[in-house]
Amino acid sequence: MKWILFFGALIGSGICDRETFSGHQVFRINVRNGDEISKLNRLVNSDNLKLDLWKSPSAVGHPADVLVPSFSLREVKSFLEDHGLEYLVAVEDLQTVLDNEDQQMQHNVRQELSSNCFNYGAYHTLEAIHNEMDNIVKCYPHLASTVEIGHSFENRSMYVLKFSTGEGRQRPAIWLNAGIHAREWISPATAIWTAKKIACDYGKDQAITSILKKMDIFLLPVANPDGYVYTHTHNRLWRKTRSINPGTTCIGTDPNRNWDSKFGEVGASDNPCSEIYHGAHPNSEMEVKSVADFIKNHGKFKCFIDLHNYGQLVMYPYGYTTEKAQDADELDMVAKNTAKALASLSGTQFRVGPIATGIYRASGNTVDWAYDNGIKYAFTFELRDTGHYAFTLPADQIIPTAQETWLGLKTIMEYVQDNI
Repeated sequence: MKWILFFGALIGSGICDRETFSGHQVFRINVRNGDEISKLNRLVNSDNLKLDLWKSPSAVGHPADVLVPSFSLREVKSFLEDHGLEYLVAVEDLQTVLDNEDQQMQHNVRQELSSNCFNYGAYHTLEAIHNEMDNIVKCYPHLASTVEIGHSFENRSMYVLKFSTGEGRQRPAIWLNAGIHAREWISPATAIWTAKKIACDYGKDQAITSILKKMDIFLLPVANPDGYVYTHTHNRLWRKTRSINPGTTCIGTDPNRNWDSKFGEVGASDNPCSEIYHGAHPNSEMEVKSVADFIKNHGKFKCFIDLHNYGQLVMYPYGYTTEKAQDADELDMVAKNTAKALASLSGTQFRVGPIATGIYRASGNTVDWAYDNGIKYAFTFELRDTGHYAFTLPADQIIPTAQETWLGLKTIMEYVQDNI
């Protein structure tokens, strides 16, 4: 019955309410010097154009990706050409890409209905992910359990999978975080695959068996449940939470700017309409507060890994400053080994560095908060790809992405196990 209700919800009235992106294009813009970065920032910050900066130019030589609405195409092209900024059209019509994605999801739902089997190579709704979490617990009751750590703004449960052989003892732990930005669908998809991998490989794979004999693993597949649901029902490219901001019609906060680590400083906005709005105060978002409180109350977390896309990066603190973290040399060494592991399966190349220089300066983020709260081994992964598909990575890349990510995760977790 759950599957029938889920299928009905997928093809029901919510589909009709979705925001469309017909004629919208994604521009990849090259910047060759500081002056061109300034020009690009001026363009992106033009409110009337309604541009969405998908990827900032982290440094000269690294391009920016910008979603340009159909009504702004002529003006944006004119600006770029008049100012000598090189660009190419990476996506000709975003709605065509999203329609294809939706057709694949509906096809997968029909297949899962007929087979009664969860397809890890497909994207799923929040309900389907939660159902599969329950299924993992049922299949591996002596290893896996579900922990409800809180609720979202719209009162959705925040469920974490706990993997432990500690028989209830409070042991050193690892936190795997996914889906904090709603539109980054490959993150929850990779996380739920990882959950099944941990459960299946315990007792068979020496590395994960050794880790779980000493430590617990907590995995949160969807850290922003309201936003994730909204990407399925209304706006595929929604990024933020869905909380109400008093005094404005603009909804939501960027949950990766809302943590109590240099809150409200560089790389965050005090404008509620901004995609990087930091919120009214640290931990204003129930989703962020739930995770932060759980981790602090537990008191024994040694590692925090946050999965995002896109860009193919392995990063560590800090995001709020370009000054080196105290453990930067060690973290850089671990990150480089992780990048090698990530590349070992399919040759996917990952860049390594601090957040501030890897992508951009950003205050109030998860990894800085974890590090500043005594969790030394704090990392962010930006998963596939480098921008060709961006947030709309095809479903046929889910399992290859998850498989290589697993090798990277194991590299970090093994190192943590040996160094706590």
